Amino acid sequence: MDNLLAYILMALMMSMLPGTDTVLIMKNTLSHGSKAGRYTILGMATGLTFWTIIAVFGLSVVIAQSLFLFNAIKYMGAAYLLYLGIRAFFTKRTLSLEAVQVESQHSNDKSAHHYNKEPYLQGAISNILNPKTILVYITFMPQFIDLNGNTNQQLIVLSLILTIIAVGWFMILVYLIDHLKKWLNKPKFLTIFQKSTGVMLIGFGVKTAI
Repeated sequence: MDNLLAYILMALMMSMLPGTDTVLIMKNTLSHGSKAGRYTILGMATGLTFWTIIAVFGLSVVIAQSLFLFNAIKYMGAAYLLYLGIRAFFTKRTLSLEAVQVESQHSNDKSAHHYNKEPYLQGAISNILNPKTILVYITFMPQFIDLNGNTNQQLIVLSLILTIIAVGWFMILVYLIDHLKKWLNKPKFLTIFQKSTGVMLIGFGVKTAI
């Protein structure tokens, strides 16, 4: 691998730049608590792992070279972001941390599992259907691969580094948001934030489509 330190710094910058993952994690953490934020991060890591496996088998290049497949993923991802944004914008009820804790005390294990499943799926699906993730694997990572070495091993290591950096940054973000909720966890603020994130997700969806 070439310029590993430069790769780590660039991966950190890419993770810290606000995007779809940041919006989803902030929305779920503020609306449903830090646990929901962590499940969103787990879903995001699953999506990155999915594309790592795809890249190792060489399919990411095939998808990138196929206009039909690339556009299919792009438009499905855009439609999913639009769905999340519209749902967030028009949902009237926001859940505070206290409300979630009270509700969870009266719920069974099955409903708790369902509650954690939704943020996880949001994180996973948004990454799997994100065409930018494909571009990371076919344009960004190859710049740091030594062609004289084992390409697949290097790709796995680089992907693992990217995932660890992204997960670490978002865990810090969830921690900070969870502590800020002591001051920001008010129905009026959550309503405004929920609608704002809805607009942002719709914007990301439109941007992805075009």
